[in-house]
Amino acid sequence: SFLSLPVFIEPTYVLWKCDEALATPLSHAAFTSSSVYSGGYGAGYAKLNRRGGAGGWSPVDADRYQWLQVDLGTRKQVTSIATQGRYSSSDWTTQYRLLYSDTGRNWRPYLQDGNIWAFSGNSNSESVVRHDLQHAVIARYVRIIPLEWSQEGRIGLRVEIYGCSYWSDVISFDGQGVISYRFKMKKMKILKDVISLKFRTTASDGVLIHGEGQQGDYISLELKRSKLLLMINLGSNQYGSILGHTSVTSGSLLDDDHWHAVIIERYRRNVNFTLDRHTQHFRTNGEFDHLDLDYEISFGGMPVSAKPSSGGRENFVGCMEGITYNGDNITNLVKRKKVDTSSFRNLTFSCSETQSFPVFFNATSFLHLPGLQDSDTLSVSLSFRTWNPSGLLLYTALADGVVEVGLTEGKVTVYINVTQKKNTRIDISSGSGLNDGQWHSVYLHALENYAMLTIDGDEASTVRTVIPIQIRTGGQYYFGGYFLRTNTPPAQRSFQGCMQLIHVDDQLADLPAVEKGNTGTFENVSLDMCAIIDRCVPNHCEHGGRCSQTWDTFSCSCNGTGYTGSTCHTSVYEQSCEEYKHLGKTSGTYWIDPDGSGPVSPFKVNCNMTEDMVWTTVRNNLSPQTPVSGSDLEGKAVLKLNYNMSTEQVTAITSSAQYCEQHVAYACRMSRLLNTPEGSPFTWWVGRANERHHYWGGSGPGIQKCACGIERNCTDPKYYCNCDADQTRWREDSGLLVYKDHLPVTQVVVGDTGRSGSEAKLTVGPLRCQGDGNYWNAASFNTPASYLHFPTFQGDTSADISFYFKTSSSYGVFLENLGNADFIRLELKAAAVVSFSFDVGNGLVELTVRSSTPLNDDQWHRVVAERNVKEAVLQLDGQYKEVRPAPPQGHTRLELYSQLYVGKTSSASGGQRGFLGCIRALKMNGVTLDLEERATVTPGVKPGCSGHCTSYGQHCRNGGKCMEKYNGYSCDCTLTAYDGPFCTEDVGGFFESGTLVRYDFLPEGGLPAMANVKSLSPLLPMEGNLTQEELVFSFSTSNAPSILVYISSRTQDYLAVVLRHNGTLQIRYRLGGLREPYTIDLDHRNMANGQPHHVNISRQERNIRLQLDHYPAVSYTLPDGSDTQFNLVKTIFLGKVFETGQIDPVLIEKYNTPGFVGCLSRVQFNNVAPLKAALRSGIVAPVTTHGILVESNCGASPLTISPMAAANDPWHLDSAGAVFPFNEERVSRDGIDRNSAIIGGIIAVVIFTILCTLVFLVRHMFRHKGSYHTNEAKGAESADCADAAIIVNDPAFTETIDESKKEWFI
Repeated sequence: SFLSLPVFIEPTYVLWKCDEALATPLSHAAFTSSSVYSGGYGAGYAKLNRRGGAGGWSPVDADRYQWLQVDLGTRKQVTSIATQGRYSSSDWTTQYRLLYSDTGRNWRPYLQDGNIWAFSGNSNSESVVRHDLQHAVIARYVRIIPLEWSQEGRIGLRVEIYGCSYWSDVISFDGQGVISYRFKMKKMKILKDVISLKFRTTASDGVLIHGEGQQGDYISLELKRSKLLLMINLGSNQYGSILGHTSVTSGSLLDDDHWHAVIIERYRRNVNFTLDRHTQHFRTNGEFDHLDLDYEISFGGMPVSAKPSSGGRENFVGCMEGITYNGDNITNLVKRKKVDTSSFRNLTFSCSETQSFPVFFNATSFLHLPGLQDSDTLSVSLSFRTWNPSGLLLYTALADGVVEVGLTEGKVTVYINVTQKKNTRIDISSGSGLNDGQWHSVYLHALENYAMLTIDGDEASTVRTVIPIQIRTGGQYYFGGYFLRTNTPPAQRSFQGCMQLIHVDDQLADLPAVEKGNTGTFENVSLDMCAIIDRCVPNHCEHGGRCSQTWDTFSCSCNGTGYTGSTCHTSVYEQSCEEYKHLGKTSGTYWIDPDGSGPVSPFKVNCNMTEDMVWTTVRNNLSPQTPVSGSDLEGKAVLKLNYNMSTEQVTAITSSAQYCEQHVAYACRMSRLLNTPEGSPFTWWVGRANERHHYWGGSGPGIQKCACGIERNCTDPKYYCNCDADQTRWREDSGLLVYKDHLPVTQVVVGDTGRSGSEAKLTVGPLRCQGDGNYWNAASFNTPASYLHFPTFQGDTSADISFYFKTSSSYGVFLENLGNADFIRLELKAAAVVSFSFDVGNGLVELTVRSSTPLNDDQWHRVVAERNVKEAVLQLDGQYKEVRPAPPQGHTRLELYSQLYVGKTSSASGGQRGFLGCIRALKMNGVTLDLEERATVTPGVKPGCSGHCTSYGQHCRNGGKCMEKYNGYSCDCTLTAYDGPFCTEDVGGFFESGTLVRYDFLPEGGLPAMANVKSLSPLLPMEGNLTQEELVFSFSTSNAPSILVYISSRTQDYLAVVLRHNGTLQIRYRLGGLREPYTIDLDHRNMANGQPHHVNISRQERNIRLQLDHYPAVSYTLPDGSDTQFNLVKTIFLGKVFETGQIDPVLIEKYNTPGFVGCLSRVQFNNVAPLKAALRSGIVAPVTTHGILVESNCGASPLTISPMAAANDPWHLDSAGAVFPFNEERVSRDGIDRNSAIIGGIIAVVIFTILCTLVFLVRHMFRHKGSYHTNEAKGAESADCADAAIIVNDPAFTETIDESKKEWFI
């Protein structure tokens, strides 16, 4: 935080109103111009509201080379400018540019928002248009360049310049002199620094400030490659574990011979570094707060007392003014000879005028200079600076050929093409990366048989080549562009950038004479000015995006940053595991970005989505049961935990989570933990805010207890922790830490392991958090006048807004924030139209997107809007999008002052109607606004929003029911055969030989007595008569024959699905009325091939529909004689049948033994999921399991096979077998394990005779009644008596007698 830093005022900004008229009091001679139309149109008549002469200034020509200049006499601070047209005429200026200078040379254009600014002028001759400058400028000379003028007349201008006096002492540095400011004490221990100065130079390197101490502290400010480098070191320790060196770079192109203002403010480790109104905030490295300097601090270079290691750095060459150091005016002290300036050869208090005369080229410019004609030597040199990788520097025609010097992909290339006798072309190139904005010199010297190219005066890298041609110069040289027609046109037509120090034939070109028209010609060139702009400083590419630029624009490379967009502003990742879940993702490792476009970078977490609530897990580097060893000087062992993420990233998770926990365990032997009940704790842990905590898992803040102390079950009741009993046996204190503002655990300090025999082992589990309060943070707006208000939105150069909304209204304002003229607004303009409008001073900009479907459908829709210096973007529901590029020149800063209104426009703008509906997850520049908290205290607005299922209900699959929650929704999978948050996870089981699952429907008369059935619910399915049913399941097996599913009734009705001996599937329906069951045989497909298969059987009265895997469904029809009711459905069997009542003997004889071996999953009969009920202990259902049933994901998804000819149908192939996953630990609780099965078999053998006799008696008693049948078919003398034992001894198998249905035999 930088709130503790004092506010400092730059010396040029004064407290009184700087608004004096500066031009009006001046004499006639102070006004000059490029030309004058006639005597009464002179520059001296161009004073605001004056009518003298012809009523203002007008030049001879109406073009962009005209200018009006005002000499203010001395340097002034200029704050505003006002213009008028020429009095009572049709002459005025509609647009102009402002240049300023201290010397009348080396002009600087006024920049605003990173552009050379064009001011809007007048639309008539009398009205005054005044512009207050966004930032004041210091200048003696002001020049106005008309860009556009009246179409009815010509250029006409009257002007006033507003500002106030400016005074400051200037000191000239020659590269030798250094100002040494000696301290009153030899050693200074400084907690706070304020240093300011202004500098002006043409040198790209040089030390501005330097101070150092014997302990290694230092502060240094220097120019390096025309950028400003600030280095601070508040101290490093002798072991090197604490490194204090900190360096920050600011600005570029600072060798432009213009004034630049620097302010350095430091308080302890917090630093504000300001260059030309752009401030960087940073904290120094290390842990020290004081800057320890010895003897002195120097300005303009290194002091004589500097350490030798500091050498090799150039002193500053140029001018400084306004030097202050911690309240002392150094410049004034120098003038009063109060500081040491003995190193200066000639100390002067003025700034010498620059000798350079730069030329500024745009894409349509050229400069034509004469040279020697018919000379046998070509000698040209120049300096240039540009951002463009390619461009034409020089083009000249020889007597017989051409010479072209250009920039190609950042290197200088020379083409010499001579047509003597035959075409001869010589190519020379040198340098690299010369489009870096720095000044680079080029020298080309060519004569008969020899050419030489030198870049940046580096003789060592000069390229020399032999050329077999003779040079004869043509005498005409074109710089920066060549647009005339020629048989040998240059490869590059133009150049964008600056040139200076142009020499032709070893003579410096007289560019001032060119400006006056005395020699040479030029087109679209700005003379005595280099208007190069570094569009990458300050860098608009956010989040580490790499900026590159040309002369006109910049672009951002976002590769590897985790962000996207024209300025790398928008995160490519979701904000939480919760958001991934609602995009349909499953458990896994994901990158998340909780603050979106905010400063916290994306990071990896583990998302567990198997439960209703999503768990976000962050692991640390501490292994479970880590032995505690070693200690510091105080006898403490310190264990530090690393989470592979920053504190800010962890805080982003915990602050938005609804609940967090972290498991800790301390295993001990003679190692006390908290030293309860009243002692000082031996062990503590450090949490998020670097605070100590003396409670342990299972307890809470302020309670010096462990879990056993809270639950009162400690090993020794005298203590509140098991370990505090100090016993020789291993004990443990463990539990969950759940106070999320303290989490995660970053360090554990263990203090009682130094005694003989003391041992301890520490476990700190991962940080686990669930819920995302930001994602579901919502408010409901119930009336058109209701709204929420928040502090002013700060989005000056970059702003993004995202939220969800749902409404049944066709219009409404989502949010609005106003400034004096600027504003930003998002609204629903029509039932299918969302609008994003704003004004940053250039006029209204509005983006709209139209949905193909109405948006007032009471479902959630997402809006994302972004505005930056490159473009504006509006996106709806991730698919409808409009992008609007920003104008090449214009305002970029959004300046807002009112409160932010959500749900309604401010009354000041009027016209728009309020929003009715819900807004959720409103995030602005990465910060989620707490709608719920504000809504609790706002009339007409309610926190939260119901009705999430209308939008997200489709995520509940396979018949899952969407359940509304206050902060979201959940999927109820109770009546499905699936599990998981979206009812998409298969529930399957592996059946061994003899395994069966039985599910009983409750009889209408009451509950049967079932000893081994899970506790029952009054809402369980009852017996009934069905005219339609649906059976769905998946299976995989390599064994046949077997019964897959059998559904019995209290009559003779049944439905069975079996695998026959050849692996083909058969469906058997018996509903009465027919002598034999109705069967559907699928003879052409082997289903016992080890592959997963899916079966869907549905019936509606006589119509049966069957679908296998991905193949088209096939319809069948029951015969006319068949009943259509499935009466009194009783039991569902899976894997094998043991039933009392009428059983089809074919089933028992052919398919029931030894039983199904393989996997069944997704089993559902209407709303009953018997296999899921058997495998889930929490489900209340009348289900029993016999044999070993192992839960398994047995590949329930059907094998995807493209339709093909029967001859190639893989269903004909027999599988060699299938391997099924098996986990002994996941045997169903209701199943019997292997040992129990063996014991049961022994018992069965002992009582063999009794059981078989009992079966015989039962069969005999009911042989003639026709109303009771056992599950043994006729002739089944070899029946498995162990199975019979199960039937007799299982009270769940009731012997219910019902009247048989009438059978009609044909």
